[in-house]
Amino acid sequence: MSDAAEDELMRALHEQHAAALWSFALHLTGGDRARAEDVTQETLLRAWRHPGVLDQTARSARAWLFTVARRIVIDGWRSAAARAEITTDEPPELAVPDDTERAVQGWLVADALAELSARHREVLTLCYFQGYSVAEAAARLGVAEGTIKSRTHYALRALRLVLEEKGVTR
Repeated sequence: MSDAAEDELMRALHEQHAAALWSFALHLTGGDRARAEDVTQETLLRAWRHPGVLDQTARSARAWLFTVARRIVIDGWRSAAARAEITTDEPPELAVPDDTERAVQGWLVADALAELSARHREVLTLCYFQGYSVAEAAARLGVAEGTIKSRTHYALRALRLVLEEKGVTR
């Protein structure tokens, strides 16, 4: 197809579909006129890059254009959602549970720990509740550091399963 013929088809495509496409894009963007213009322009640019669309019947070309416009809006929404940030003048306050909530959490963890094997309970108590390092816990128990790491890993998995069974975590 020659450049002149392609230009003529593009003009015809624009004349036939631009207004309807913009109206459709306006609806998709929730009334954001500037965004609708951007979507319309990007859609027509993609049509120009795919000359096969230009040769289609008016009805199938419009369907193609509307589909492309919808996908552009969806892609824009997805990328905006992926990078959404909340900015404030002050950092958010940390939610500190009250004493009752802490007590309930403590009871739930203690109850779950009681269901673990003695070795798993021992390694979690040393490393998490008493603050021993892996090396210190290994020396205290008389086992290799790798054993402490392995026991800790499996103890945490077992604790998670017990808490899931109790409906505390998912």
